[in-house]
Amino acid sequence: MIKETLADLVRIDSVSSRSNVEIVEYLEKRCQKLHLMTGYVPYIDKNLVQKINLIAVSHRTDHVELAIVGHTDTVPYDPNWSEATNLTERDGKLYGRGSCDTKGFIAAALTALETTKPQKPLALVFTADEEIGLVGAKVLAENKALDIRYSIVGEPTSLQPIRAGKGYSLADVIVKGREAHSAYPALGASAVLRAARLINRLESIANELKKDQHPAFDPPYTTLNIGLIQGGSAKNVLAGECRFTLEWRPIPTQPSDHLLNLFRAAIEEETKADPDFQCEIDASRQDTGFETAPDSPLVRLLEQASGKKSGTVAFGTEAAQMMLLGSESVVIGPGDIREAHRTGEFVPIDELERCAEILRQSIQQLCSS
Repeated sequence: MIKETLADLVRIDSVSSRSNVEIVEYLEKRCQKLHLMTGYVPYIDKNLVQKINLIAVSHRTDHVELAIVGHTDTVPYDPNWSEATNLTERDGKLYGRGSCDTKGFIAAALTALETTKPQKPLALVFTADEEIGLVGAKVLAENKALDIRYSIVGEPTSLQPIRAGKGYSLADVIVKGREAHSAYPALGASAVLRAARLINRLESIANELKKDQHPAFDPPYTTLNIGLIQGGSAKNVLAGECRFTLEWRPIPTQPSDHLLNLFRAAIEEETKADPDFQCEIDASRQDTGFETAPDSPLVRLLEQASGKKSGTVAFGTEAAQMMLLGSESVVIGPGDIREAHRTGEFVPIDELERCAEILRQSIQQLCSS
């Protein structure tokens, strides 16, 4: 049955750019068959597309003992990949877009509920737009949609319980200059050279960040990256503008804007040295990390059920938003994150079935009388 459920989910194209109404309608019907009460927390995305967060609860209450959370959207796929929306079994693996991230987890959650009846309030939470900025989960947190004691968030972790994760922050940086003929550089100011000086300062900031360490992570400090840079209009013209993207992943014990504050201080120093220096920062994301104590009952339960010691990850998850709703959170799911987001994405069948059993045990232990 779990394979059939996953096949149904994979068949629905729920790439983030599309509305997720179709997959939500399918999930709502499945939840209602499980005698869960359903409700929507909808929103319109920046492209004016309808998106829905689906909440299905076992009891009429805003407080739930356990929330099982999975995102309905996927990343895009190659149109030439014939298995993308046609789940295919081969060598003990199930191939298809979302099979690993995270429709396999959703199928496991639905399967777990088929064989257990929660006596304390439980919620299945299916979010939108996780892949493009945790948008749906942020809408839930902003609207205080639930009060949650424990949450299990689905992501491909090879069934290792993840009790802490780094945040994710992103800023677009625009450095201004003055165009001039390159034969007469004194008549202008190169935005590229100004940006280079800032990037050199960011390298120093990156080294400074290594002093603040969280030993549970690898690497154990906040990291930064400049993944894109663009500037200038011609080889013989001083650049009038240079743009680059700054990405950083803060450890959960550090404010998500700590690096940004250090960067702004560096810009102030550049301005003192060059009064004509101009720089704009558009910080579009400042997502915090999350951390649940290693002795949390939820962590201990999932360690025992999975047979694996809990760990940490360097990528962002919806666990941080669930913690804003009051919960202790752990991330877990079938499949390997390295297999997600690529042509040939798959989930091992044994992990898929094992995940359903782990979730069943969690419901029994946390939602019994």
